[in-house]
Amino acid sequence: RKRLFGYASMVYATASIALLSFIVWAHHMFTTGMPVAAELFFMFATMLISVPTGVKVFNWVATMWRGSMTFEVPMLFALAFIVLFTIGGLSGLMLAITPVDFQYHDTYFVVAHFHYVLVTGAIFSIMAAVYYWLPKWTGKMFDISLAKWHFWCSLISVNVLFFPMHFVGLAGMPRRIPDYALQFADFNKWISIGGFAFGLSQLIFLALLIKACRKKGEPVSNQVWEGAEGLEWEIPSPAPYHSFETPPEVK
Repeated sequence: RKRLFGYASMVYATASIALLSFIVWAHHMFTTGMPVAAELFFMFATMLISVPTGVKVFNWVATMWRGSMTFEVPMLFALAFIVLFTIGGLSGLMLAITPVDFQYHDTYFVVAHFHYVLVTGAIFSIMAAVYYWLPKWTGKMFDISLAKWHFWCSLISVNVLFFPMHFVGLAGMPRRIPDYALQFADFNKWISIGGFAFGLSQLIFLALLIKACRKKGEPVSNQVWEGAEGLEWEIPSPAPYHSFETPPEVK
């Protein structure tokens, strides 16, 4: 029952976010002279998205609660995704409040918000998926040392890159400008360092992928990961062209 409730709540939360996303578009236009009634509607509609989003975050955390977790590289990226995506969600809730959005609007605070959602959210979760499935694709375990270097370099550099943007945004630095006032130079120095470091960190990932594609590494079992269950973990690694010659018995 608990598992069924968890699945259902995730489905309804995802559907709610999808539906609500169609009616919040004007939260980008709070400073354009909208009527107060429209501002209130779009403010409350945008804030309402935080409810199903909170359900999703709760489900992710509850899935790990009291579990026998092991911290392989895919789990490291998954955990970083949850924490950093939540930071992006909280700053999004701040942007939804119309009166304070007059200060945040079109500043680097907005840039920090959506990059925490898209980069540390989407890309980190994609990285977790790649590391999770890579041994099944290649039949060999990837270089774990390189993978951990990739994780830690990416995690540290991405926060050096995006977190200071909150402060320069709150101080009034606008988006989409070729230059900035001198008082923002110190923070922008660290932002630039973080940006170059994050980009260079992906070269580690590229080297790891090339090494994995050359089938270098320890052979893995069909299951690959401890506790992995399902039909996909019963076929050989790497997976054959035809998964099952005869229909498998599903219990």
